[in-house]
Amino acid sequence: MSGSVEKIFLIPNKKGAAQEVTNAVLEADKGIVGDRYHAVSSAAIAAGNKPKENHISLISQEELDTFLQNNESEIAYGDFRRNLITSNINLNSLVGKEFSIGSARCRGMELCEPCAFLAATVHSAVLPELVHKGGLRAVIINDGQVEAGSEITF
Repeated sequence: MSGSVEKIFLIPNKKGAAQEVTNAVLEADKGIVGDRYHAVSSAAIAAGNKPKENHISLISQEELDTFLQNNESEIAYGDFRRNLITSNINLNSLVGKEFSIGSARCRGMELCEPCAFLAATVHSAVLPELVHKGGLRAVIINDGQVEAGSEITF
C-alpha cells in the first residue's frame, strides 16, 4: 500500500510562517533539515538529552480539502503547520508502524491533534473538525531525502 507526498513545508521557528520547498533532507533522530523540530532535536542531542519523538508531521490533503470545503475557506496548506501534505494514505493507520517517505525510514508515533494555537491562527473550526484527522507525528529512523511526488510505503 502506498501514498504520496504532495507538498513539503519547513517551519523554521515555533511561530514562524511555513515555507514550501520542493525537496528536503530528513535526518535520523532529528527531523527535516531547516525545520524547527530539527533544531530542537539537535540542541537536545548536543546537551546529551534524548530528542522528543516528533521529528516530522504529516497531514492528509484529502482531510484538508474536506475541511476547507466545509468551511468555505481558502486557507493555504502551509497554514496548518504540518511538514508533509500527503495523499492516498490513511495516516492514522501508521501509528506504531514503520514506513518509508522517499528514501527515509520513519515510525509513526501518535496522531497530531489540532491545538488551540492552530484554532486561533487558522480557523476556529479546526479543533472540532480535525480531531483524529489532524495528521501524524513520526520519528525518522534512517536518513533520506523526500521531494514532492515521493512515495510513502509500508
